[in-house]
Amino acid sequence: MDEPREHIYAFGDFLVDPLKRLLTRADGEHISLTPKVFDTLLYLVENSGKVIPKDELMREIWSDTVVEENNLSQNISVLRRVLGERRGEHRFIATVPGRGFKFVADVRAFRPTDVREEAVRADELPDSTDTAAISREPIPALEPGGQQNWRRFTMPGTAGLIVLAIFGLAFYFWNSRGNTVQDGSIKTVAVLPFKPLLKENRNEALELGMAETLISKLSNSEEIIVRPLESVRRSVTSNADSLVVGRALDVQTVLEGSIQTSGDRIRISARLLRTIDGKQLWAGQFDEKFTDIFSLQDSISEQVAAALKIRLANREKRPYTENVEAYQLYMKGRFHMLNAVESEASLGISYLQQAIETDPSYALAYAGLSDAYRGRSVGGERPSGEFFPKAKAAALKAIEIDDTLAEAHANLAHILFWYDWDWAAAEKEYKRALELNPNSPDALQFYAHFLSCTGRHPEAIAKIKLARELDPLNPRINALEGLFLLHAGRTDEAVVSLQKTLQLNPNHRLANMFAARAYIDNGMLAEAFATTRKAKETFAGAEPIAYGAFALAKGGKIADARAELGEMQKLSKTRYVSPYNFALVYNALGENEKAYETLERAFAEKDARMVFLKVETKWNNLRTEPRFVALIRRMNFE
Repeated sequence: MDEPREHIYAFGDFLVDPLKRLLTRADGEHISLTPKVFDTLLYLVENSGKVIPKDELMREIWSDTVVEENNLSQNISVLRRVLGERRGEHRFIATVPGRGFKFVADVRAFRPTDVREEAVRADELPDSTDTAAISREPIPALEPGGQQNWRRFTMPGTAGLIVLAIFGLAFYFWNSRGNTVQDGSIKTVAVLPFKPLLKENRNEALELGMAETLISKLSNSEEIIVRPLESVRRSVTSNADSLVVGRALDVQTVLEGSIQTSGDRIRISARLLRTIDGKQLWAGQFDEKFTDIFSLQDSISEQVAAALKIRLANREKRPYTENVEAYQLYMKGRFHMLNAVESEASLGISYLQQAIETDPSYALAYAGLSDAYRGRSVGGERPSGEFFPKAKAAALKAIEIDDTLAEAHANLAHILFWYDWDWAAAEKEYKRALELNPNSPDALQFYAHFLSCTGRHPEAIAKIKLARELDPLNPRINALEGLFLLHAGRTDEAVVSLQKTLQLNPNHRLANMFAARAYIDNGMLAEAFATTRKAKETFAGAEPIAYGAFALAKGGKIADARAELGEMQKLSKTRYVSPYNFALVYNALGENEKAYETLERAFAEKDARMVFLKVETKWNNLRTEPRFVALIRRMNFE
């Protein structure tokens, strides 16, 4: 679906431009579609009049992965809605039972140059009040959403020319509005970390913070997809060319800038570049007092939004804090937390706490603190009771201050899921976060995690695929997609998906760990053990040891498995080891009593890994055991 097309397609009162990836009404109104929905429409339009089998559509639209039929059905449903079809109508897309779909509206294909030529010729026609001088044939009305027989206008005749001219002029004026961005079609952007004007006086926290703030402001428009800072940072090196980074991130534009402080002044230069050809779409230079940094950020985001022809949400008109010192402390905290290094986590938390002390009404700082605590609980193999209660308190405080803060609702949802095991409340908060920010890859991936662990596999896979479309280079999202396929019983697909992720990110811990799980289920025990060794190189916790021992035990290497168990026991004397991990190994060794004993301890400690109990395939041998069934019920899974 990536090959450029030189034709524009017209049907009903719609225009489809494959090169600009736009669906537009004849009056110039642009209709926003996600990439896969647009690909679905384009394939149907290019094959109008033909019955397209479902498997062909799925193969063409999702050429890079395997999806369920539900994904295609959702795309078709979205298209019918935006094209104005009512329930039971088939003015554009018809379902052919047992076969597939057929685009039934008449389609006309023409080149943009032809349209403009027709528009010019239309200007040369006699005055429109003198209809006799043009043609005595009536011109069919263009009914909104209705089918028009475009092909009959291919015959010579002035009536056909006038209709083409109407559409040509509409296209021409739509294509010519403004001179900042040619067509208003920019839908993806990456905001790069700002660079120092003078390297010897750089402030990395400020450089990163400026980018994160602008990402947050621009992300509050549903008309554009902004790559998350985490993914941008992974793609940027010290000497990286902005256009190269933008193309790697698969965005149409990049916003880059330089920043420097001197005394009480802040100097910023920023520009918006089109990645396909490097054309500068907007540029601005600012020299303000540092105390005016918030209005400066508003000004940059508003000017970029104007250049992209998008509207920003009203709730972003005010800053989260007006205290410059609190803002600087927050940026330092985020800088250290985003480095994702255990040694910096405590420092990051300290700065966030100082930001809150400086401005107790700083909701975003509370949300950042909640996320920092949650991350240490889930990713750092710490006792759940150590950080989760603190994370929950911070999230609740953030929501109390600002109920429209999507990050706070997402963080609260994570805690309700991983620690409280309150499934209904967690889902409510995930939905609220996505209501506030529908294009948040983080909220989508963690909601998908919730759906997967509670056994709602088709929904989970649909949500994680949407997260991947929004943030395609995120290794965690790609790894989670493989895990959710595994939970759904689609083991072969999981293996393929995770192997693809590892090809791009061979050292990614989660990808290696999830691949090991999939290899075990697929009987690839040697590969599973080797993969846990790879994960162990980048993670000092017990999880790689536990799954490595599981693979060894299932392969009949009991002595080796017990040696791994001994290593876990030794490790537990110096750091926390999840009882859930011990239970996995005991189960693999056939020591059911010890497995149940440690699962009970994991339950009592509210071990976060217990959320996998319903779907983790390693427990399948116990699923009909009364004690296991009772534990599942106590977890509120049934």
